[in-house]
Amino acid sequence: MSAPPGPDRSCTQRNSPALPTLVVVSGPPATGKSTLARVLGARMGCPTIIRDEIKQGMVMNAPDHLPDADDPLNMPAWKTFFDTITVLLQGGVTLVAEAAFQDRLWRPGLEPLMGIADIRIVRCVTPASTIVDRITERARTDSHRVAHGDAALLADMQAGTYAPDQFAPISLDVPTLVVDTSDGYSPGSAEINEFLLGPR
Repeated sequence: MSAPPGPDRSCTQRNSPALPTLVVVSGPPATGKSTLARVLGARMGCPTIIRDEIKQGMVMNAPDHLPDADDPLNMPAWKTFFDTITVLLQGGVTLVAEAAFQDRLWRPGLEPLMGIADIRIVRCVTPASTIVDRITERARTDSHRVAHGDAALLADMQAGTYAPDQFAPISLDVPTLVVDTSDGYSPGSAEINEFLLGPR
């Protein structure tokens, strides 16, 4: 298993007036996005903004919330997620942002940020069988996941009405790295570091 990736660099060690870096961690559900995003943020010494955590904070104040495909909290969470990212980038803060980031829904939020940030996309992938195992385990062990419709997603996968290969990656013309999270990270730490810190 590869060592957890992430550049050993502080956000304060940036060459002014370079744009802040926005590391976008994307991929289908249960591909290890949040875990990798936290590792990268910790190693870089930068904030990590996770869309599901923003939504969970909203759910805490909506006791009658029931997640479904038309969840009324999805758009407020989307807006708050991008508002938060935008404020930080405008302040010159490098950060890691994690969400599903499918192209149709998420590209409109990312495109306006291309003028104020050096965007780099890390797309997580893993086999469908691993996704099923991970969703099953986190539904069993993490009570907060009830807010995010994991049970419905698992049912859709088992019924054949959803497959991870339906995921539409972001189509922005920015550096993109695909990381297999099946067993550790492939490519490993050195390659991910080089991708994140390489030439702009």
